[in-house]
Amino acid sequence: MSTGPVWALSAAATATAIRTGTLSATEVAQAHLDRLEAVNPAINAVVDHRPEEVLAQARVIDTRRASGEDLPPLAGVPVTIKINIDQKGFATSNGLRSKADLIATENTPVVDGFLKAGAVLLGRTNTPAFSARYFTDNQLFGATRNPRNPGLTPGGSSGGAAAAVTAGIGAIAHGNDIGGSVRYPAYACGIHGLRPGLGRVATYNATGPDRSIGFQLMSVQGPLARSVHDVRLGFAAMSGRDLRDPWWFGADDPNPADPRRAAFCAHPEGIDTAPEVEAALRDAAQRLRDAGWSVTELESIPPLKEASRIMHKLWVADNPGRILQAALDEGDPGAIFAMKGAMAWVGEVSLADFSDTLTRRAALVREWLAFLQDWPVLLLPPSSDLPFAPDADLEMGFEALTEKQYFMAGLPAIGMPALMVSTGLVNGATPVGVQVLSGRGGEALCLSAGEAIAARGAPPAPVDPVTD
Repeated sequence: MSTGPVWALSAAATATAIRTGTLSATEVAQAHLDRLEAVNPAINAVVDHRPEEVLAQARVIDTRRASGEDLPPLAGVPVTIKINIDQKGFATSNGLRSKADLIATENTPVVDGFLKAGAVLLGRTNTPAFSARYFTDNQLFGATRNPRNPGLTPGGSSGGAAAAVTAGIGAIAHGNDIGGSVRYPAYACGIHGLRPGLGRVATYNATGPDRSIGFQLMSVQGPLARSVHDVRLGFAAMSGRDLRDPWWFGADDPNPADPRRAAFCAHPEGIDTAPEVEAALRDAAQRLRDAGWSVTELESIPPLKEASRIMHKLWVADNPGRILQAALDEGDPGAIFAMKGAMAWVGEVSLADFSDTLTRRAALVREWLAFLQDWPVLLLPPSSDLPFAPDADLEMGFEALTEKQYFMAGLPAIGMPALMVSTGLVNGATPVGVQVLSGRGGEALCLSAGEAIAARGAPPAPVDPVTD
């Protein structure tokens, strides 16, 4: 086991130390609580936590071990939960003042999954209002700051999750992703994050009504961590059977005839990818080659720009007037910007347009499934640009922002798994990395490729927050 601080251990090392008695779960929980108190004021990543309840969870794990019970895989591992899903006894605020007192009376399936795996729930992490931006700020809790570089956004909407795990507050963080909300914070903070495919992780919030069809098709729950192996452990804990989500399905990972075959594309549809981002993509491709993979550069792939427009259309078309009015009532500038911008970008959507969009989505999914049958792994940039400065969206405008995020927003429309792998830092301060995409049910293949890429270098983590 590492001789460094307890809070700096990976989830895998933490679970092993607790299982073997090298550390107690209580010692681990207290170390993470101390770390939270030391660094969270600088980054505002965790916005709700109850130390006594955390320690009580840990003591249960220690009692189970002392009795000789076989411990589950994440026994005693500290995990954070995002404030937009239900955790019994806590508010599912989603960064909204209007929901600050919306207390959950039962857990969402993800929380139950982590508890079944033995995790200790350390605290609740921040999100932008309505979880609607690549920047984490709201009128209820304020802004979250990137612990690696305060000149960059921590990403959104799982910005609190990414900032927390980057700074050593928890070993695994829960996030969710409808347009990049796991992958972009992982990118911005220099860690790793998995967007599972549609239906692979059950989701349900009893505190709210059933989600509209766009959210059902595109919003997924996923883990963030400092190592790809810990992302794998988090996904395993999250992906258990739960009939509260009618989309859930169990999947054996597909076994392509040549699974160590990958492709990459730097400028699909003429997307202007920044030189540093393209260099990171090519570096990741070479890392896979060094690990024994066959990697081919492609000039084109199935549509991403159209997929991004479909994602935004399904996001806002269900009831745009209601969505915008909710943002106006909340008075959050970022949420209003995002809602108005998306509505203006996709235009008015009639019932016939909405039906045509769903029909076109099915055809696009078919095209991507066929492509990913030929190329089991596809490497893509995370974004066409380096991570943004805080609130850069308000300055550049919605359309300009969206044009830089085709690689993020296009993928949810097709429902395939995608892993963000951080591979390094530009000028020692700005994270870069690569997205690893696979076909339906291909999370394990994404993770295998991601582990091979990350094994050849990733930004150091955890870090002490940089405040200058």
